[in-house]
Amino acid sequence: MSELTTELKSLHEETLNNLKSSKANNTLRAYKSDFKDFGAFCSRHGLNSLPSEPKIVSLYLTHLSKNSKLSTLRRRLVSISMIHKLKGHYLDTKHPIIVENLLGIRRVKGSIQKGKKPLLINNLKSIINVINEQKIHEIKKLRDKSIILIGFGGGFRRTELISINHEDLEFVPEGLKISIKRSKTDQYGEGMIKGIPYFTNEIYCPVLNLKKWIEISKIKTGPIFRRFSKGLTLTDKRLTDQSVVLIIKEYLNLAGIENKNFSGHSLRSGFATVAAESGADERSIMAMTGHKTTQMVRRYIKEANIFKNNALNKLKI
Repeated sequence: MSELTTELKSLHEETLNNLKSSKANNTLRAYKSDFKDFGAFCSRHGLNSLPSEPKIVSLYLTHLSKNSKLSTLRRRLVSISMIHKLKGHYLDTKHPIIVENLLGIRRVKGSIQKGKKPLLINNLKSIINVINEQKIHEIKKLRDKSIILIGFGGGFRRTELISINHEDLEFVPEGLKISIKRSKTDQYGEGMIKGIPYFTNEIYCPVLNLKKWIEISKIKTGPIFRRFSKGLTLTDKRLTDQSVVLIIKEYLNLAGIENKNFSGHSLRSGFATVAAESGADERSIMAMTGHKTTQMVRRYIKEANIFKNNALNKLKI
């Protein structure tokens, strides 16, 4: 009997570990962060957050709708539901009071999502040009240029970009192969390889700039994109994803470009938009960006073609 009890305890612990591993750490942190806001709302109004009920969740969504996008509401609903499941509680997120409320909010607010601006070719060139003009050490110039050019050229998410290690790189006659071990849409770690060819113009070539960065930084292993300490001494500490945003915004500002609506995602969306403008099809764009569905890629293509396929082009005025 004791052996059976011990085995069941072991199975129970293993099952708990499996449940925790079913979601990426970043995803679990996002769930907890979203639920924390829901918990604060319930606490202010003397309501139960766990277990909760559809009516309370619906009130919270109405509260959020005043200052949040519809996509934020949907994400919070998923987070609240997942925390309930992880804690062993049932919450009916398909209850009419939730579903109908979201439909009403959608009608009132509209469902058009205005994302961050993509970093297009003219922006990219302006940034690289302004970096070259800065009176700073060459090592910092090469790091920052490599981050921006590789991020754009590979259609990287910023978390993927700062996760690249020296061991993930392979320089080949055609350009550069970068192995991605895990990404937002690859939770099981199947991985993918991105290929970045040499550009005709060496100034804006991601491969050549990265080669120069590796040479001057003398990085032989570990993180490619690292922090500087005071005095521009290169450390072994990996850059944060927020650093990517700050670097982009800093150079946009120096280039005289309004940086408010740009983010780390602007590199990825910029690649997809420019590729679509150049005639690349959905499949080839998705092969580089790692998108699992065509919905977002089609949005980039649609935006890229608003002038190319514009009916007004047929008018002779």
